[in-house]
Amino acid sequence: MGTNTLNGRNGHKTSILEKEVIPDLETLEAVTAETSAIAEAPVVTPEIEKEVPAKRKKPTGLILAGLGVGAIAAGTFGFHYWQYASTHQETDNATVAGNIHQISTRIPGTISEVLVNDNQLVQPGQLLVKLDPRDYQSQVQQAQAALENARGQAQAAQANIALTSQTTSGKTSQAQGDVSSAVAAISTAQAAVQEAQSGIPAAQAEVRLAQAGIPAAQAQVAQANANLEKAQADYNRYNELYKTGAIPRQQLDTAKAAYDVAKAQKNAAIQGVEQAQAKLASAKVGVAKAQSQLAQAQENVTNAQAKLAASKGGLQQATAGGQDTTVKRSQYEAAKAAIAQSEASLKNAQLQLSYVNVTAPSAGRIGRKNVEVGNRVQSGTPLMAIVDNNYWVVANFKETQLEKMRPGEPVEIKLDTFPHHTFIGRVDSVSPASGAQFALLPPDNATGNFTKVVQRIPVKIVFDQKSIQGYESRITPGMSAEVAVEVK
Repeated sequence: MGTNTLNGRNGHKTSILEKEVIPDLETLEAVTAETSAIAEAPVVTPEIEKEVPAKRKKPTGLILAGLGVGAIAAGTFGFHYWQYASTHQETDNATVAGNIHQISTRIPGTISEVLVNDNQLVQPGQLLVKLDPRDYQSQVQQAQAALENARGQAQAAQANIALTSQTTSGKTSQAQGDVSSAVAAISTAQAAVQEAQSGIPAAQAEVRLAQAGIPAAQAQVAQANANLEKAQADYNRYNELYKTGAIPRQQLDTAKAAYDVAKAQKNAAIQGVEQAQAKLASAKVGVAKAQSQLAQAQENVTNAQAKLAASKGGLQQATAGGQDTTVKRSQYEAAKAAIAQSEASLKNAQLQLSYVNVTAPSAGRIGRKNVEVGNRVQSGTPLMAIVDNNYWVVANFKETQLEKMRPGEPVEIKLDTFPHHTFIGRVDSVSPASGAQFALLPPDNATGNFTKVVQRIPVKIVFDQKSIQGYESRITPGMSAEVAVEVK
């Protein structure tokens, strides 16, 4: 097992009684047997004592008394040692461990300020090192400018969407109205064509009727001329007879009246011919007008059809304007995506700028500081380390010592740095594998050269906070320790 006291690797002194009187259980058993033999020895009678010289009585009593005291002390020590060894497991293969936070930069840069010194106590969030921020400030400004540009493009695209949508809507309504108007104009023009086409036969009938009336009027003129010539001849004959007194004045007046009537009838017949000719001309004009109206109506139909085609083209163009609106919407969505990308770039630039300030992740003391102002560092370059005040002990027990060891069992801890102070702790956990299994080159027992060696299993032991009061800043990771676990 172990010894009653913790045997230090740095030469700590052990009990004289343990080394010289009963170094182990075998010696304890031998001494106990010897004491029993002495106790069972025969008692010396008074007669024999009388024969013994007086000079030898006193030394023999002292020796017997000393042997008795030694036997009692050895028995007492052996009992206590056996009792202790049966309930404790000890090892001096133990060291203090702790959290060591490696401090490095996330970004490359030039050190502008170092605000801590070696072994200095720092608090969480305290500024340790500062990098030159100008390069990253420029990146932030560029990202802000890119974001503003993207927002401007998005606003322009959104305005174009509204403008194009309104323009397209207006053009579509106008084009639809033009189409409807053109269709109505075509219907009107086609009705006019039909009306003009129906008016031409009537005008032509009137022409034919007028043409037929001219010969009758001309016949009446000829008849009127004959009647006028007869009446004039009668009037001239009656006038001569009247001058000669052969007839009375009344017959001359009658002949004169007949002559005037014939003359009037001739004039009327001539007017009838003129009216017939005028009616014919008017009928011909009506035919020409009907034909002109037909041509105009046909032209109107052609124009209306052309207008309808143009209106349909305008409607198609307006529909294409709707597609242009869709394109503008796509451009707006792309602009919004560019805004999101620019915002992400700005956040990243601001984040990179925040990394110029290297702060402490936890409270502790500075160690291994190897950075100075002006140093050019890359991302991940170690600058210093922070050792916090959370300590524990890693004790490497032999595998044969772990049979009864359980988490939560009390532990006595002695550090080589403080040999006169005993710390209290408890078993926290047992490693899931031996130290050899975590080595860079773990042993391969299947190679044929197997030699059985007792393995060491790391056991984590935590300090009781009350027992380390006043020693928090003096305990450091790496210190050698000796532990004794009280097992059940």
